[in-house]
Amino acid sequence: MRTAFFVDGYNLFYGLLAGTPYKWLNLRDLLAHIAHVENPENSIVSVDYFTSPIKPQLATRGRLSKEAQDAYIKALRATNVTVHFGRHQLEPAKAPRFVDRHTEASRQDKVDIWKLEEKETDVHIAISMYRTANKQTVLDSHERIQQIVLVSSDTDMTPALKALRADFPHMTIGVILPHRVGSSRPPPGSLKDHSHWLRRVITADELLLHQLPDRVPTHKKPAIKPDYW
Repeated sequence: MRTAFFVDGYNLFYGLLAGTPYKWLNLRDLLAHIAHVENPENSIVSVDYFTSPIKPQLATRGRLSKEAQDAYIKALRATNVTVHFGRHQLEPAKAPRFVDRHTEASRQDKVDIWKLEEKETDVHIAISMYRTANKQTVLDSHERIQQIVLVSSDTDMTPALKALRADFPHMTIGVILPHRVGSSRPPPGSLKDHSHWLRRVITADELLLHQLPDRVPTHKKPAIKPDYW
């Protein structure tokens, strides 16, 4: 079954990779592995990865964080992953003051904050999945993608999955949740309801077995794994 993957990079990083030694992930190989486990007849056609550039002034390691992201994007592209960029929007806002866990938030007691939002990513993923499904209707049968797999636990993607199921009933829809084993987060029911299958967790062993080499060859300089990764 010819398969196209659509990956929410932010969701993948913070749901699965942050705080682990597995950030230098060979994403394409991992997804090919999971697809084969789900159905040995699955074959990977494309991987589209959606993210936004890091703002160094807000990153834990400043400029180093941005350089690490740039290196990883370079490595992904060298392994036939298509990368799409959204943007981060930073603007002043107000939010209820945190007193302690026993005190409820109050709209009457707000403080000024900087609000950072990732913009355009969800819409870009949704449109890209829908366009991909629509393009298959004019292709010869041997060229068609038969399965679309979303890698995200973001329930904002539910309307997109619902539309795909309704408009392209012959397309198989899968969901891979970027959750670790032992995660306390329940699987989003809305994503499960509108997919044919759902992978709930990715194990540490799977991450370990699907790491990129420290130096990934490219057409120019190699992409080098950051020292602190």
